[in-house]
Amino acid sequence: MSGCPFFEKRHLLFKNKLPSPEEDDASQAGDNKANKGGILYGEYLQLDKILSGQVLQSEVKGNKIHDEHLFIVTHQAYELWFKQILFELDSVREIFTRGHVRDERNMLKVNTRMNRIVTIFKLLVEQFAVLETMTALDFFDFREYLSPASGFQSFQFRLLENKIGVLDNLRVPYNKRHYRDNFKGHDSEILLASEQQPSLLKLVEEWLERTPGLEEDGFNFWSKLETCIFEGLDKDRDNITTIPDAEEKEEMKAEWVQKKEVFTSLFDEKRHEHLLSKGERRLSYKALQGALMIYFYREEPRFQVPFQLLTLLMDMDAPMTKWRYNHVCMVHRMIGSKAGTGGSSGYHYLRSTVSDRYKVFVDLFNLATFLVPHHWVPKLNPNIHTFLYVAECCDSSYGSSEDSDQEWRRLFLCCSCKF
Repeated sequence: MSGCPFFEKRHLLFKNKLPSPEEDDASQAGDNKANKGGILYGEYLQLDKILSGQVLQSEVKGNKIHDEHLFIVTHQAYELWFKQILFELDSVREIFTRGHVRDERNMLKVNTRMNRIVTIFKLLVEQFAVLETMTALDFFDFREYLSPASGFQSFQFRLLENKIGVLDNLRVPYNKRHYRDNFKGHDSEILLASEQQPSLLKLVEEWLERTPGLEEDGFNFWSKLETCIFEGLDKDRDNITTIPDAEEKEEMKAEWVQKKEVFTSLFDEKRHEHLLSKGERRLSYKALQGALMIYFYREEPRFQVPFQLLTLLMDMDAPMTKWRYNHVCMVHRMIGSKAGTGGSSGYHYLRSTVSDRYKVFVDLFNLATFLVPHHWVPKLNPNIHTFLYVAECCDSSYGSSEDSDQEWRRLFLCCSCKF
């Protein structure tokens, strides 16, 4: 009787000794440097300070409420992200302020940091979902312990608004008082100083005013655009007149009249200044021209990166608006129409802040109003209009050394000679 093949050969399974966990294990290679001294993870991040900063007022008062811990951690996370946004924003403003943005290589730095700010804001919008795992009843249990603390008292968020460019005269008063009245001492001084410093809006405005091609003694984009647009409108009107009388023709006439009014307003500088004084526009007349030129010629090499920046500025404004709206919805859900813990009208006050008053780069959103067919846009000739390819190079902030900057200057001069 033949034996079972498995039992006959089972000794082969153990012919080779299995390695011990300590032998030939690549995952265990290396040397633990933590045993040799130096700064450790918790020390580097100062976790003793961060993780000990959640003091539940409900527990202090002898009535610990579980969800207060979530409320505190979420708002602390917001403040940490606000700090990072301010850090990135200050670096961007410095590039503009010191004139380094004239060297267009630095625009890549600006766009990278602006993209980071946008990404953080998107995260902040999503963060509400965590806070909303708490019900209104859960919040009610510890809300009484918060007063008079209020989210309006977030110093960093008010500072952020100022540095981006929220206009003081467009702010909604807080209990009929100026927003800065809610801050005292050093905080109030910093907020006042931030109002007097150039905001991102102001710096972008000055940058747009220098858009190459706006010069009247050069390409003179604005004058050429006006001529092309009104010639295009005249052709459209002539085409409409050839259409047999019908309801569709009347609709086309009405649409044409409306379109002409829009562009007549666009090329009316006094009209622009009037809208500027009312806060309905934020950028100067020349800056608006620069922005529109970048939009129309965004596919040209010189304008691709600037167009990306304009897009990022809108990308930043949009989640900021969504953040305000989500905040309004959450507050309405949690406290209804009750007064806020800081003494405001609560939901009603917050709802009034969700508008274009707080949208800093609203002019960039409105540019789509003035878009026209490609064949209406003034034509560019790369052989004549050298600004399409030649950028300024006037500082050494990008290169790693003075020699590298001189080399870049030489290359740019060579490029300009070709045109």
